[in-house]
Amino acid sequence: MSREFDIIVYGATGFTGQLVAEYLVQHQGDGPIRWAMAGRSLTKLEEVRSAIGAPADLPLIAANADDPAALKAMVARASVVITTVGPYQLYGEPLLAACADAGTAYVDLCGEPAWMRHMIDKYDAAAANSGARIVFSCGFDSIPFDLGVHTLQEAARARFGAPAPRVKCRIRVMKGTFSGGTFASAKATMAAAARDPGTFKLLLDPFALTPGFRGPDQPKGMLPEYDPAVGGWVAPFIMATINTKNVHRTNALLDHAYGTDFVYDEMVVAGLGDMGKAAAEALAKLNPMAGDKGPKPGEGPSREEREAGHYDILFIGEMADGARVEAVVTGDRDPGYGSTSKMIAQSALCLLRDVPVKGNGGVWTAGGLMAEPLRKRLIDHAGLTFTAG
Repeated sequence: MSREFDIIVYGATGFTGQLVAEYLVQHQGDGPIRWAMAGRSLTKLEEVRSAIGAPADLPLIAANADDPAALKAMVARASVVITTVGPYQLYGEPLLAACADAGTAYVDLCGEPAWMRHMIDKYDAAAANSGARIVFSCGFDSIPFDLGVHTLQEAARARFGAPAPRVKCRIRVMKGTFSGGTFASAKATMAAAARDPGTFKLLLDPFALTPGFRGPDQPKGMLPEYDPAVGGWVAPFIMATINTKNVHRTNALLDHAYGTDFVYDEMVVAGLGDMGKAAAEALAKLNPMAGDKGPKPGEGPSREEREAGHYDILFIGEMADGARVEAVVTGDRDPGYGSTSKMIAQSALCLLRDVPVKGNGGVWTAGGLMAEPLRKRLIDHAGLTFTAG
């Protein structure tokens, strides 16, 4: 498929979009690409182009989320579109629909499971027909978790000849902040759930993104608990609501390579003993999305804060006979901005260079479509590590 641009970054004037564009200026990795920045305002795009040190002739495209004709014209010019314009439930559907129609690959940072399910129902067949590869959640939600489980299951099959039916994800370190976009998406999702019981039901359903399949009951992960697997106390993890759904969708897309009896949860390691218990109880009561004091879309931490951030995630696979296998994923930047901007850029490059168009149209997860090549890219170009043993 020959298009004018390999990649268009849509939303390049936003905080995260600008980080993605800056990353592409500096880290195209395995060869130059033909790319452009897009957004509502050409004036702001020109300011971003100058600020990130992009070539003065880097193409700029004006397109508004509420102008379907402009979006259709834009996506027809690109092989892959990166979109950081959220909340996706408010602004995302016209762009996704245009990509599904035009056969243009699409990656986003969506952590809005009810909207994702509606998009799967509405556009999966059209994307399959056109060859559009639609990949949700290509940031900290949910790539480290999705590919972390994939890495662990590879190790389980290599060692035991079968996948682990029970996998525990335990976040040991997460230094960084939520993005303004994540905060806005969470607020929009809560508002939608308050209006629509169907949306609320999807948020609670671990198999909301696997239409036609229901696995076994899953851990709720809503209360602090002592976890013998880590020898300490664990607390609820706010991002588990979306990550677990994406992991189950990956399993379904891979013809249940993890098993139809697969059980998975995510929790934060709080500590040992009485202090760990107290920390877990405090974390369980903390809701960083409550109130209106979160960052605004377009706001974010300084470069120094982004570079000081990092994360360390442990995956524990438990076999039916009690045997155990582990995997670890780490990232070298704060999860919400520095690491996420690199992950979505490499996801787009992976679709561009590593994943054939033919036969791969549809609505995917990163783990379901491109786990191995994307993992290699993230190790080589994005500061992540994946280890298993």
